[in-house]
Amino acid sequence: MRRVSILLALLGVAAAAALFVHFNAAEVAGAVLSIGWGGAALLLAIQGGLFCLLGLAWAVVQPGIRPRLLIWGRMVRDAATTCLPFSPVGGYVIGIRAVTLRGPTWTQAAGGTVVDVTAEITAQLLFSLFGVGVLLLARPGSDLIVPVGAGASAALVGLGVAVWQRARIGRVLGGLAAKLVGATAVQAATLGQQAQLLYAGHARLSGAVFLHFAGWMVTGVATWLGLRLLGLAPELVSVLALEALIDAVIAVAFVAPGAVGVQEAGYVGLGAVFGIPPDLALGVSLLRRGREVIWGLPILAIWQWQEVRRL
Repeated sequence: MRRVSILLALLGVAAAAALFVHFNAAEVAGAVLSIGWGGAALLLAIQGGLFCLLGLAWAVVQPGIRPRLLIWGRMVRDAATTCLPFSPVGGYVIGIRAVTLRGPTWTQAAGGTVVDVTAEITAQLLFSLFGVGVLLLARPGSDLIVPVGAGASAALVGLGVAVWQRARIGRVLGGLAAKLVGATAVQAATLGQQAQLLYAGHARLSGAVFLHFAGWMVTGVATWLGLRLLGLAPELVSVLALEALIDAVIAVAFVAPGAVGVQEAGYVGLGAVFGIPPDLALGVSLLRRGREVIWGLPILAIWQWQEVRRL
């Protein structure tokens, strides 16, 4: 499985490099550098705020663990997903590990992760539906309407089924998470019970969905600011819709580590629908990846230092 992940990562890097070369890498790099230190600091600050927001969403569904610890766990989870050749599942496991280093049990952290990921996927689906709605209104003749609309409809049905069968899904996801880290049958059963208990808190789950939806909106605002820093003045609503559709594409292609290549192709292809030139689309994709990596590398270094201290 690790070899497949590395292969996909290399293919993604090759695809991204081909896009940059095709659309004049020098111009893309020049546009990115033109935002200056102030622009870079602003985007990094937004990324830091996003970490806090997503960590608080995890804390909402998991009372009893200090919010700042779950914010840290979320930072490690995202850093591993974006900077290491892992799928998001690998990031979940590493995030769980980061939390357990500071006291909480493995079943607590894993159970909360299962429920938090459910809330995040639900919020992302709602965000994607928002993007589809804007696409229908703003670009009624787009060739993307039929496939995107069909995918959104299927996802909406899936969401309904997931809400209806949330207890069973919690048991299944709990068992899967347990297998990923080699847990015993007793630990797996405890994890399933923990997830079901957290799923029962409907108000908390709804609050987490709201915070995650706000988080997806923040990613769109960051993209909008990035485009403005690059010299474009797009409408905020259009950019939010663009981000919603791109994030949906990235979620579908979750097997690609870090969405390398997928993200770049998404910004170029979907950006054209909303009138964004390919070079600026690649530029804003590079800004997004840059802020994630600049945050991610020191986060992973601190996490490794904590592991060494524990040993």
